[in-house]
Amino acid sequence: MLIQRRNNPVATLRRAAVATCAALAVLATPAAWAGQFNVLVFSKTAGWHHDAIPAGVEAIRNLGKLHDFDVFWTEDANRAMNDTELPKYQAVVFLLTTGDILDERQQAAFERYIQSGGGFVGVHSAADTEAGWPWYTRMVGHMFYIHPAVQTAVLKVEDRNFPGMERLAPRSLVTDEWYEFGPALSGQLHYLLTVDESTYQPEARWPPKHGKGMGAFHPVSWYQHYDHGRAFYTARGHLPATYADEAFLHHLYGGIYWAATGRTFKAE
Repeated sequence: MLIQRRNNPVATLRRAAVATCAALAVLATPAAWAGQFNVLVFSKTAGWHHDAIPAGVEAIRNLGKLHDFDVFWTEDANRAMNDTELPKYQAVVFLLTTGDILDERQQAAFERYIQSGGGFVGVHSAADTEAGWPWYTRMVGHMFYIHPAVQTAVLKVEDRNFPGMERLAPRSLVTDEWYEFGPALSGQLHYLLTVDESTYQPEARWPPKHGKGMGAFHPVSWYQHYDHGRAFYTARGHLPATYADEAFLHHLYGGIYWAATGRTFKAE
């Protein structure tokens, strides 16, 4: 006797679901799910250790989720600063680094990384890092000299035509630790932000250092093309709560985006 089997709707749905999953598995290659670029966040310190480092790391990770880029964080120079690891990243963020944090071999590897077209992002005390490495100090552009107490001041936009600048007001009230810098170490710097010294007290004394401010033009953020790569710096980011400020985070993302991709932006 020929027995006719009836179709089982549940089994049919299960087979369809399995087939769909199999098809998605084929499509879900690493390239299909990769972010638009890779960023290394490096926060090693050999001097002052900022309390804001955890907040900064988390903020950049969240920027990665928002803007679809991949983030790897480490404080281990041996792990990251070599010719095998560095080429995996389109930009390297020196997040609140301080002091002499790389040996000569690691410095040479980082120089080769920039020379091959890599991107650098310096945040706040990245300008108080590797003061004895001339190549690095020229890349940063200005080095930290002194700062007064944390104060509220007026931040001024100097150039809106750069990624991440379009949301900033021409003048805004901002609280941070306002670095006084030494002279420019590169003639290629393009300035993005300055602080109005008339709106806070810039004087600071750390004997034998005595800071009196930088005068009418006090830079806070800038960028440059450097040694076949790209370098962006912002002096903001001292306070942990700053990493919850959406305007600052968009400014920081703009620097990361430009350093990683080289893509420009015009707000006007």
